[in-house]
Amino acid sequence: MDHDERLWAGVLGAYSQVEGRLGTMLQRRHGLGLSEYRALSHLATADGGELRMTELADRLGLTQSTLTRLLGRLIAAGYAARDTCPEDKRGAYAVITAAGRTRQTKARPDYAATLTDALDAAAETEPLIRALRAYGQAK
Repeated sequence: MDHDERLWAGVLGAYSQVEGRLGTMLQRRHGLGLSEYRALSHLATADGGELRMTELADRLGLTQSTLTRLLGRLIAAGYAARDTCPEDKRGAYAVITAAGRTRQTKARPDYAATLTDALDAAAETEPLIRALRAYGQAK
């Protein structure tokens, strides 16, 4: 492997470790999948608590069909609703409900603490993590 391949393998390894810890914690403590939590977080911070389905899919890096299934689970749990666009009846919005906002708010401190712990535990990628944190603070 050349340098770039080793670097990328390190990034992917750290990413997998962090994602695994976040997903396990969210499921055990809050009964949420990682994508469900992230969808609720995007909706919670969006204007009016809603996003067009296409925008939410883009933010989550999901296909439309995967987002439709995800939103179906959130709707079934009472955490989200679907609404139509008044100007374009073909357009659909995902909307966070009060229950969804409460669930996301309760999960957020555990998500943040687990993220910090997981990043700190990724010792082999410490220079990368340090650079990413510095980049995040600069924004």
